[in-house]
Amino acid sequence: MDILPFLDWNHFAFFAIPTMLLLVASAVSSMYMRRTWALVAAVLAVLVLALFIGGMWHSLERPPLRTMGETRLWYSLFLIVAGIIVYMRWGYKWILPFSAVLSTVFMIINLAKPDIHNKTLMPALESPYFVPHVISYIVAYSLLGAALLVGCYLLINKRRGVPMKEDLLMHTSDNLVYSGVAFLMIGLLLGAIWAKQAWGTYWEWDPKETWAAITMISYLLYMHHRLYRPRAFAVSIVLLVMSFLFLQICWYGVNYLPSAQGSSIHTYS
Repeated sequence: MDILPFLDWNHFAFFAIPTMLLLVASAVSSMYMRRTWALVAAVLAVLVLALFIGGMWHSLERPPLRTMGETRLWYSLFLIVAGIIVYMRWGYKWILPFSAVLSTVFMIINLAKPDIHNKTLMPALESPYFVPHVISYIVAYSLLGAALLVGCYLLINKRRGVPMKEDLLMHTSDNLVYSGVAFLMIGLLLGAIWAKQAWGTYWEWDPKETWAAITMISYLLYMHHRLYRPRAFAVSIVLLVMSFLFLQICWYGVNYLPSAQGSSIHTYS
């Protein structure tokens, strides 16, 4: 007997709307210092969205990781997870509202522009490396997105003259970057091994591979700057923002680069 339902984009609203309502409840609870309720609502939001992803996986008979809309689903999910981790570890009451807003934005985009998809995968994607490679990257994107939120929160409040613990906030951002870069490296290595098996070479300087290298170098630059100039917070945040912009080009921006049109194997379709 099947445990998971058969789901597609026609059912997404029935899961997205409850998820967004739970995120609102979580955000409000966290701002009013209702820690238990905030965490319960956030975890329930994760479970509802994960149920839809599992149902899609079941109905498609493949991992829902092929199209841009499908990756947005995972990003929405892991943004909530990243917010929960930061909230539980450091207790920042604003992180759940911030991660909820970002997650909701991606869900609204998927509601407005659902993907048309089928069950087929190109032969190269029928690999055991496919799922861990893509999920490693999406987890990295979520952690690095949370790091950006922390950095921007510090910068905005510093400009407004709001007193805060700058060292603690940057320490939080650093830990999120370290974790995110670790997942980036895992995804990069898995992709290289997969490429060797599928195409006979570890690296082709495909546009996405090029931007993946640029993104990795940029985050390594941030990490080294934090190590040698730990008090230069403004420069660190600029590097963090710049690195995240490179990450967006690596994720979906390559779809619009002229160099990737008709030649890149990494463009979503």
